[in-house]
Amino acid sequence: MTDLLFRDGGEGPDAHGLWRKVISTDMFRHRVHMRAEERWQLSYDRLRALNEEVLCPESLALDPRGLAALHEWTSVVDGATATVAGIHYNLFLGSLLDDGTSPARELTGFASLNRTGTFLCTERAHGNDAAALETAARYDRERDEFVLHTPHEGAQKYMPNTGPAGGPKTAVVAARLLVDDRDHGVFLFLTPLSDRHGTLPGITVTVLPDRIGSPVDHCVTGFDQVRLPRTALIQGEHGELLPDGTFTSAVGSPRKRFLHAIRRVTVGKLCMSASTLGGSRAALAIAVRYAGIRHVSGPAAGQRVPLAAHRSHHARLLTCTATAYAMTFLHRAVTDHWIAHAPEGRAESERLVAVAKGWITWQAREITIESRERCGARALFPVNGLAEFAANADGAITAEGDNLAIWCKAGAEMIFGHPMLPEQARATGRESLTDPAFLRRALATAERHWHLAARRDLRGGAGGDALGRWNHASAAALALVGTYAVGRAADAFATACADVTDPGTRATLDDLRALFLLDRLPALSGLLLVENALTTDQVRSLPDAVRAMTSRLAPHLPTLTEAFDIPEEYLMSLPMLTSV
Repeated sequence: MTDLLFRDGGEGPDAHGLWRKVISTDMFRHRVHMRAEERWQLSYDRLRALNEEVLCPESLALDPRGLAALHEWTSVVDGATATVAGIHYNLFLGSLLDDGTSPARELTGFASLNRTGTFLCTERAHGNDAAALETAARYDRERDEFVLHTPHEGAQKYMPNTGPAGGPKTAVVAARLLVDDRDHGVFLFLTPLSDRHGTLPGITVTVLPDRIGSPVDHCVTGFDQVRLPRTALIQGEHGELLPDGTFTSAVGSPRKRFLHAIRRVTVGKLCMSASTLGGSRAALAIAVRYAGIRHVSGPAAGQRVPLAAHRSHHARLLTCTATAYAMTFLHRAVTDHWIAHAPEGRAESERLVAVAKGWITWQAREITIESRERCGARALFPVNGLAEFAANADGAITAEGDNLAIWCKAGAEMIFGHPMLPEQARATGRESLTDPAFLRRALATAERHWHLAARRDLRGGAGGDALGRWNHASAAALALVGTYAVGRAADAFATACADVTDPGTRATLDDLRALFLLDRLPALSGLLLVENALTTDQVRSLPDAVRAMTSRLAPHLPTLTEAFDIPEEYLMSLPMLTSV
């Protein structure tokens, strides 16, 4: 099953194998007895260790599969390393490499990590509405330079990793391009922030208080009349500033230029999803192993049984494991879709990435919390490896677009911009509740219902009040996005199962897929009954079907989580798994 989970869809080297090998080394052993500042520096030391394994950092920055795999594995050990790696390779270096219009830039210092790259977009007053940000880069024709400036406190860049840890840093900074007092929209500007002596003139960096999760050197950053050469502007079809100061653009509106400038955020969503995948699988591997070695009093006097013997314990972990498999297969499918999309399909692919990011990271939080709880008090101590996973998932839920905001955008687009599923056949009562194909048809009925409801509600809103109409339809639209996400995950799961040739493995995975869907249907049972997707007897039998699947799959739970291939070197560094 390991090969099925970590099969590389590309033609290049085995990225999963590379990063798994790297996190098995001593540099990546679990360490928590360090001050926050020491852990900041450790994340950059680990970033350099990763970089030593990369044949070509520029190629990695252009490889979504490789970037996602890096996040999946580094997040097992240290969410902070995954964070700074994603910022450096994807958001920073990737943004520079995407500029095919400007003269070639010297990137050697960034590729060697003599200088670490960071990305400054969000401002104190502008998070999800980053298109309205107020940092400005005014073009000075006489000196052929830009003047980068933070006009007030609300325009300060909020929580980029611009602190002193990691050595000299350079950023790409999102700022409004002003030429002759005309605002051309938001662009990125290559901006040195510090050298070995500290921050450069005109740049103010204030370290933020500690936040939950793996610690990163988050800061507030401001600019006071910082001068940059004209070559600092990162250009493309969205805009080019000619040597005579003339601005040209093939993209009509400032908002579209902004979205083009920060298009690396889409790959960032894939990376954020991947980081929570790694954390979820690691949390489950720890919890399942602990359930096998931790013994408690049994039903008979003097009897001791493992935690895993209790259905109340292993059933929850088994359901989470089914979800983790679905998350993994969905992520693989969405990554492949993103890589292969044609230019005319970019909007659809971006939406799919956003939907998957929201669903995967929300599921990751549930899985990591469940895994932590099933390990009791010991798991509250960071030394045992579980405590930070849920907080890291919280960070991913907010990063690269807050989940609710990106799902609202996706839902609004899907109401009329996404094909509606066809009406499904009515349930006869003869269908098996352990048949994944039947369960998938029931889910399709729910998706169609919410799609129709969202269209009805949007049309039913007050005319002339766009916000009011959206508010009227938003609940149904978000339900549409949620059921669509589960359906895509189920489809990806089915595609993966179809490639399995061993009958025993195939049967286990089909059961796991059925359990994944069965876990979602009770909340939809009333709707599915009304829509004739389930009969009354089938609704009554849902708990029996879940119990049957759980009983069949319980003996396979250790094997299913061992397939996550978490390095033994890491697991054996956790005291909870070596002394019970």
